[in-house]
Amino acid sequence: MIDTMRIATRNLLFLAMMLTLAGCREAPHEQTSSLPALGANVNETTVSGISSGAYMAGQFQMAHAKRVVGAAIIAGGPYGCSESIFANTLPGTGTAFLNLSKAVNGCMLDLLEIWGVADPAELAAKAEARAAKGEIDPIADVTRDRLYLFTGTSDRTVVPSIVKHAAEFYAKLGVPAANIELVSSYPAGHAFVTDNEGNACDVSAKPYVVNCAYDQAGALLKQMYGDLQPRTEAATGDFIDFDQRPFAANDMSGSGLAETGVVYVPKACREKSGCRVHIAFHGCAQNRETVGNAFITESGFARWADTNRLIVLFPQVAASPINPQGCWDWWGYTGPQYLTHDAPQIAAVNRMLDGLQAGGGGA
Repeated sequence: MIDTMRIATRNLLFLAMMLTLAGCREAPHEQTSSLPALGANVNETTVSGISSGAYMAGQFQMAHAKRVVGAAIIAGGPYGCSESIFANTLPGTGTAFLNLSKAVNGCMLDLLEIWGVADPAELAAKAEARAAKGEIDPIADVTRDRLYLFTGTSDRTVVPSIVKHAAEFYAKLGVPAANIELVSSYPAGHAFVTDNEGNACDVSAKPYVVNCAYDQAGALLKQMYGDLQPRTEAATGDFIDFDQRPFAANDMSGSGLAETGVVYVPKACREKSGCRVHIAFHGCAQNRETVGNAFITESGFARWADTNRLIVLFPQVAASPINPQGCWDWWGYTGPQYLTHDAPQIAAVNRMLDGLQAGGGGA
């Protein structure tokens, strides 16, 4: 416990120092394409994420539950976990600092349970209140979703009890037990799990992809969509680099987005409109500028997409002085609206869905 507290304190102090730095590093300009307009069926969108991406997957699901039919939370906790009771009482980055303390100690390491942090019932009540104010979509749209949650027994970054709190959160919202799958038996570290790619199963290190002889991409997609066609042996579609700047509402530094994202488009989705969309959110230090395309190509999503008319969107966050590990915003570094429709990152990714919905391939 002492070592755990030292790690938490060290991480908190380091990130707090980063929050005091002014400005954001500007990512180098890359030559990219526009996001293709494919006539996608965005009203059957699913989301997944690992670590900070898991929190973002839950935040996007709650904000746009009318579009989202399922969410996969890998090494992440319940929606709104990091929000301090003193949120919005301090100017500038003060609120984010308060949230960050709670995020690290309470929503990753589960060291604040004695003080009621990560209480699923309390967080569900806050989500319902937020929905009643119109800040997120109605809870009724969430209760129809299908959920997949995963925690590895060797994960010491986001401990298993936090992921179990997330499962309890959805139950408190009214999601039927039959719609919630919690996988907690694999000895995985803090990573996305595959059946043939990445580090040894119990490793928690870059690129945060591990081989546990378990096809997590297939498992989570089947939980959310039901029966699927078998995956291909190798991806046959196109990984397309696209310019994320048009989706950031002319505020790239405020959104924290990288200039370039990736979308995987199967041949069938170019030829005929109506493909569904899965959004895969990377974790901290798992973005392209840190680990290249490892998460994008080794996660296995593309192989399932080819045979199931599924477009896979891999939006990207940039590392910066305020966000040195390239994490998605689950503690408020982009501003106090980070849990709502109006959150810069949530709004930008939703515009990406609009872009994929536009136009259409052949009839």
